[in-house]
Amino acid sequence: MSDIPPIPAATLVVVRDRPARPPELLMVERARGMAFAAGALVFPGGRIDDEDGEARIAAIRETLEETAIPVGLSPIPSPDTAKALQAQLIGVRQFDELLAEHRLSLDLDVMTPLARWVPKFHATRRFDTLFFVAREPDGEWHPNVVPGECSSALWISAADALERERRGKAQLIFPTRRNLERLALHHSFEAIRADAEAHPIDPITPWIEAIDGVNFITIPEGIGYPVTREKLDGLWRG
Repeated sequence: MSDIPPIPAATLVVVRDRPARPPELLMVERARGMAFAAGALVFPGGRIDDEDGEARIAAIRETLEETAIPVGLSPIPSPDTAKALQAQLIGVRQFDELLAEHRLSLDLDVMTPLARWVPKFHATRRFDTLFFVAREPDGEWHPNVVPGECSSALWISAADALERERRGKAQLIFPTRRNLERLALHHSFEAIRADAEAHPIDPITPWIEAIDGVNFITIPEGIGYPVTREKLDGLWRG
């Protein structure tokens, strides 16, 4: 399993602050027919294409393609323009060409690295995923989903996403659950960004650890995550 090279990928946690309430996160539900994490509630993202050049560009492109929310685009396009860009990306237009046509540029500084996950759960499809955090663009943005990779998208607090899974209303893969638990500790985007900047972006590869005869999936301590192990028995890994 360890000899299979992981696929480079990027994921973007888009955060919007809410008055007197925990911040909400942009999440999508993956379509049931997908080969990886089918039906799971995840953050927007996907593999890094050769044309992207780097992870931050892939995260911006995937978020726009999956939700029509234009994080990292300058000037911020209108919702109608964002949806048009989304449709053209799905129609296999090149991202750099679309940016040039619409006289848009990328502002990569709005994104802060949060974590890097390299699980070994899957024998045939593994991902080396960089997670970033960014603030919602100015305005009130409503995610738009085009049928394909995602079946729905929504704004939801980290605590509510975890509670939805607890009640059997959503499915979460291991890295998403751990990141939600970490994000739930904070009450603003600035606090989330400060937490991201305070911890190293070292690869996180969970391992199996036996404790009193019970197997747990475990990650290192001291890297920002309040929960570092979960029982292997019954764990859904996508």
